[in-house]
Amino acid sequence: MIYDETPCKLGEGPLWHPERKELFWFDILSKRLHRKDQYWQFEEHVSAAGWLDTEKLLIASETRLFVYDLKTGAQDDICPLEQEQPLTRSNDGRADTHGGFWIGTMGKNAEPNLGAIYRYYKGELRRLFAPITISNAICFTPDGGHAYFADTPTGKVMRVALDPDGWPADEPDIFIDLAEHGFKPDGAITDANGTLWMAQWGASRVAGYMSDGTHHKDFTFPATQISCPALAPGMLYVTSASVGLNGREEHAGKTFAEKTDAPFKPESQVLL
Repeated sequence: MIYDETPCKLGEGPLWHPERKELFWFDILSKRLHRKDQYWQFEEHVSAAGWLDTEKLLIASETRLFVYDLKTGAQDDICPLEQEQPLTRSNDGRADTHGGFWIGTMGKNAEPNLGAIYRYYKGELRRLFAPITISNAICFTPDGGHAYFADTPTGKVMRVALDPDGWPADEPDIFIDLAEHGFKPDGAITDANGTLWMAQWGASRVAGYMSDGTHHKDFTFPATQISCPALAPGMLYVTSASVGLNGREEHAGKTFAEKTDAPFKPESQVLL
């Protein structure tokens, strides 16, 4: 079903806030943060967020990480993010179980190898993986022992072991290789069982993969460019994009919701 009719050019970064019990998401190309029937306008691209408390989010933009007060609109910078590179912007991101925040970047026109994946933790922004063309699928196993990520054009979802502080402890391995099937990994989350739920750009679906990489089940939606899921108790929310379709799809860019029995795992709180 359609959760919100607002058509996004590039809907992304849905976040179910476990304390507010409401959904937030972004339209990256329109430079907006959304919730149902409301949006906040920014002066630069914004793409992903983690929750700090009931009123504040940590938001990733094309040039920085900053704290945003939903009530007052105040913005407090935390650290720069590729400010020296005007060709890039933030893309996919998520808080880890240690209170850190992972954020990926990419070229504004998907230029090859301009992006990277970073982690912000205890005052430090550290580059983890590069080069990346389109950063996506950043999420974590429920025990915090591993992280997943993808560079969309490769078709491969990677898995990397994490140390007790949440930093990569080894080189990443291929978790799922979708290239032979032509699927493009986009945003992803995990549920409390460790099943990974991944949007697949251009395929009208969110696909579930168990912790051993076995395909589990799919959710399909009336839009081809499905971009990222978010899990709430009993519900799966999904963003989509209308960019490049020139009005050919009635529901492109809308935000969808489907009932699910996937066990809820709340998004981790960012600790600054």
